[in-house]
Amino acid sequence: MSKETLLSVGVVTAAVAAIGWMLLPSSNQGASAAPMLTQVSVPVDMTTSPAVLELFTSQGCSSCPPADALVGQLAKTRGDILVISRPVTYWDRLGWRDTLAKPENTDLQRAYAARGLSGRNGVYTPQAVINGRGGVVGSNAARIEGLLKQTAPQRKNAPQLAVLNDSAVTISGPASGTARLSLVSLDSQESVSIALGENRDRTITYTNLLVAEAVLGTWNDNEQTFTLPANFRQTAGADKFALILREGRAGPILAARRL
Repeated sequence: MSKETLLSVGVVTAAVAAIGWMLLPSSNQGASAAPMLTQVSVPVDMTTSPAVLELFTSQGCSSCPPADALVGQLAKTRGDILVISRPVTYWDRLGWRDTLAKPENTDLQRAYAARGLSGRNGVYTPQAVINGRGGVVGSNAARIEGLLKQTAPQRKNAPQLAVLNDSAVTISGPASGTARLSLVSLDSQESVSIALGENRDRTITYTNLLVAEAVLGTWNDNEQTFTLPANFRQTAGADKFALILREGRAGPILAARRL
């Protein structure tokens, strides 16, 4: 189910810019076989930029629970992946208002679609976006793994994010243009009992939910230092934090760092 009708790539950008997205759910789009979970456990490396997997999901999407389970497993076993779950708002009209959804998640997904992603572009759930570059149905473990492998050269040559005592971050390395450094605050886990809609009477667990995102400044090239907000670890509802360096508002993610 729960997936918007995908327009042809040639029409998408102009259509989104002109009139926005029409949300047209289908009974069979977005469905995927049960995910084959990665069995290899990769420890967290605080010195190397992880790949960023953003999952666009919804409590009103019956195809989303397998994707939610998959990214939950990846977050536990793959230290080379930073998972961010981004519940969207547009399925609220199907009978259940998503208690975790944020309009900014919906806005980012639409901006990705307008810009154009490799792989499976569009506005649908569940969608996994890897490093802001490629999209895929979020429950398709094999295709997610394929996109993750494609990020290896980019991550190897990524700008370096060095953090000093939770007070400042220094970025060093070459840049092709202007990038934004953001602090993301995450809720590591929430389980929600859903009373209505397509997931009625189910309890779904969500991993690394976006709580807040704050832009710290823009980076152009070479070495720059940015101040981290005082007491950012006291952000209400958050227990995990990370830095993301991305081109523009919805461009490719150049580097990331857990805090």
